[in-house]
Amino acid sequence: MPQPIPLKDHEQEKQLVNRRLLVCAVLTCSLVAVLIARLYVLQVLQHDQQSAVSENNRVHVLPIAPERGLIYDRNGVVLADNKPSFNLTMTRERAGDSAKVLDSLTQILGLADDDRQQFNKDLRRGRKPFEPVTLMVGLSEEQIALIAVNQFRLPGLDVEPQFIREYPLNEHFAHSVGYVGRINEKEAKTLDSTEYRGTQSIGKTGVERFYEDRLHGHVGYEEVETNAQGRVMRVLRHQDPIPGKDIILSLDVQLQQAAEKALGDRRGSVVALDPATGDVLAMVSNPSFDPNLFVKGISFKQYAALRDSIDRPLFNRVLRGLYAPGSTIKPEVAIAGLDSGVMTPANRVFDPGYYELPNYDHKYRNWNRSGDGWVDMYTAIMRSNDTYFYDLAHKLGIDRLHDYMAEFGLGQKVSLDMFEEAAGLMPSQQWKRATRRQAWFPGETLILGIGQGYMQVTPLQLAQATSLLASKGVWHRPHLARSIGGEPPRDPHPMPDIVLHDKRAWDQVSQGMQMVMHDPRGIARASAAGAQYRIAGKSGTAQVVAIRQGERYDRNKTLERHRDNALFVGFAPAEHPSIVVAVMIENGEAGGRVAGPVVREVMDAWLLDSQGHLKPEYAGGEHASPHS
Repeated sequence: MPQPIPLKDHEQEKQLVNRRLLVCAVLTCSLVAVLIARLYVLQVLQHDQQSAVSENNRVHVLPIAPERGLIYDRNGVVLADNKPSFNLTMTRERAGDSAKVLDSLTQILGLADDDRQQFNKDLRRGRKPFEPVTLMVGLSEEQIALIAVNQFRLPGLDVEPQFIREYPLNEHFAHSVGYVGRINEKEAKTLDSTEYRGTQSIGKTGVERFYEDRLHGHVGYEEVETNAQGRVMRVLRHQDPIPGKDIILSLDVQLQQAAEKALGDRRGSVVALDPATGDVLAMVSNPSFDPNLFVKGISFKQYAALRDSIDRPLFNRVLRGLYAPGSTIKPEVAIAGLDSGVMTPANRVFDPGYYELPNYDHKYRNWNRSGDGWVDMYTAIMRSNDTYFYDLAHKLGIDRLHDYMAEFGLGQKVSLDMFEEAAGLMPSQQWKRATRRQAWFPGETLILGIGQGYMQVTPLQLAQATSLLASKGVWHRPHLARSIGGEPPRDPHPMPDIVLHDKRAWDQVSQGMQMVMHDPRGIARASAAGAQYRIAGKSGTAQVVAIRQGERYDRNKTLERHRDNALFVGFAPAEHPSIVVAVMIENGEAGGRVAGPVVREVMDAWLLDSQGHLKPEYAGGEHASPHS
């Protein structure tokens, strides 16, 4: 029997609907209340804070990197310039998936994996929102075209014109001017984050590094309004950057080239100074390298080739090379002997070809095994007699010898603006006790008197010691900068002049050095042949490896890189010195024969005109007659 159909209860359904509407109304009112409360908090209680956040999202301050100061030689030749370049930058906030964009860029330009890894390093550096990061410098026209065609695949990437460093003379001033390179993570942590916003490069070596704060300038900025995608809509405010200061160096391009030509392809260095001012006129370290390789970012392969070369082109021999000075310091030892009163120019020493300490049978050989007989100071300097200087060093003792050599700057940094300079070593009793835990032996004093043993000096220190002989003890620190922004450099810690008890000692030693060049028996007379001016010089030949007692040096049995170093120092004109030159040739063997002609060529380039005549400013003064 069919069941009856229940009748619909309209009253019950109405109550259900009403209850549901009430719940919805309560929920709606609650949500509206929460929304109103939140709006009140944002619009009233946090009005100032949220306005600032909104403004920051809309308005951005973009840095404008300053133009780096230029570097010139003393005659106005540009050594470090700025050239326009097109660089690739990325604004990460506009790129979306930056990793995907960089992968596309690598594929489009056909870049190596090393480049892709470098992009990641660049992006990890600290920066402010919407600040672009430079990924590539110096884009080629082909690369610019490929990026333009594929712009739809490369959001956040832009090609922007910027200035990059250029060194027009390439390798000729790499070790003095130095170079700039990309700022690395370690440097970024120490730099002023405000001043270096937008700057991608920093001085790494040479003048570029020492005067970085002067060359860099001060950053400018643009305050711009952007849309939600980070596109610049309009510029609200603009402040121009302040360019870096230009620097004029004391270096002379023509003299530098003459020094390089004289040195040739041999490993070594040439330093030329003005003894009256401390100006560095030429500074050559050979072999050299092209600093432009480092500006855009040198490849791993190129850097490895330079780093691993047996000839060490990256090594600054002038400032960091440490060498035994050999006989080139004998004039300074003679000054010490004269000033301390242990000898006079006329005192003679008999040279049988060797020297023996009292109660010792060890023979300290003279380079001339047959001996020079009776020699006074003049003859000892002229002939570079080792026996005479063994005896003089023994009379002086290590303490006085050390102190006098220190006055000439040996064993310490002497430059004003060359941060890479090594201090070298002028040994003493205290030094040996501290480092070797041994007593000082008399024989060590003897070999120190001829520039051997523990002593190590840089070519720059050797040039400065010779400059002090030329200036009669007046100290002028060697410096590369002649003016920075129109102002001369200042020495915050000037060295005291060398004051002798009898000033005649300067002329007496100078006379001996002139005999080296102009006396018929002088060991470097060939280097001064035909000179229109008098030269005061001193040769040096320093051992690279020790030779056993009783053995003779045999070049045919010695590896090329184990042969003696050749050194020569000198100043001219001897009566009123205008140039000091120090030359060091690695494994050159004979200082007078090999390094002496290089000194002469550099002096000729400075003192003679284009016709080969002595320049009028150097022609005055009485020519000192050699001692006889």
